[in-house]
Amino acid sequence: MATTSQFSISTPLVRQMLNKVPEVTLIFWLIKVLCTTVGETAADFLNVNLKLGLTGTSYVMGALLILVLFFQFKARKYIPGLYWLAVVLISIVGTLITDNLTDNLGVSLVTTTIVFSIALAITFIAWYSKERTLSIHTIFTSRREAFYWSAILFTFSLGTAAGDLVAERLNLGYWVAALIFGALIALVAFGRYRFKYNGVVAFWIVYILTRPLGASLGDYLSQPRGDGGLNLGTVGTSFLFLAAILGLVIYLALTRVDTLETELLAFE
Repeated sequence: MATTSQFSISTPLVRQMLNKVPEVTLIFWLIKVLCTTVGETAADFLNVNLKLGLTGTSYVMGALLILVLFFQFKARKYIPGLYWLAVVLISIVGTLITDNLTDNLGVSLVTTTIVFSIALAITFIAWYSKERTLSIHTIFTSRREAFYWSAILFTFSLGTAAGDLVAERLNLGYWVAALIFGALIALVAFGRYRFKYNGVVAFWIVYILTRPLGASLGDYLSQPRGDGGLNLGTVGTSFLFLAAILGLVIYLALTRVDTLETELLAFE
């Protein structure tokens, strides 16, 4: 049997950090959709308007993402500005990964959708086999955070592929695609409310679906009318949504309404 002294020595070893992600609130989902929309329009803006090309844009945004994630992993608690900057960048990079595969390498949207679905499933399986949980309320070790951001990257890449597949390959149009994914999210939310099934499962399903929802909205707002959009352009759409994200993140930083204040144990 362990003694009191043994517990006093081992406890600091498992007390790692505060939870590294925000509470899931309405603002969380609003910023998430805004980030996914920016991921779609900003990637197009950098690629086309700034003429960086897919390869150049991928290198620049990939380097920025690695830098931001370095500081995110170094942080000992959830910091709104840092966390959401990482989400914006990973949204852009996720879009670029899919675009590179489809545009530069000629991989079909059906294939990329299947491949990223498998990659995400493998990430979840590995995460659960190691940690016995997929809850975002337990991201307080570096290994769990690594699994978390890997899953986030694959959800963005998958969402981009699925959104483009529905809107473009199936020729349904951007606003119809947005309605389809919005309806699926509402269905999941209703099922969670009505049947009380696992909240972690519901969270990840909605997180995956908000990506193609945001991508479809971004394309609908930015693309020319001849292509089924509103012709707001990637510049206007990107800056509009970035301004909205900035305002909401400043609000969160000041109010801390989405911050878990209690320190958690890594192996509770």
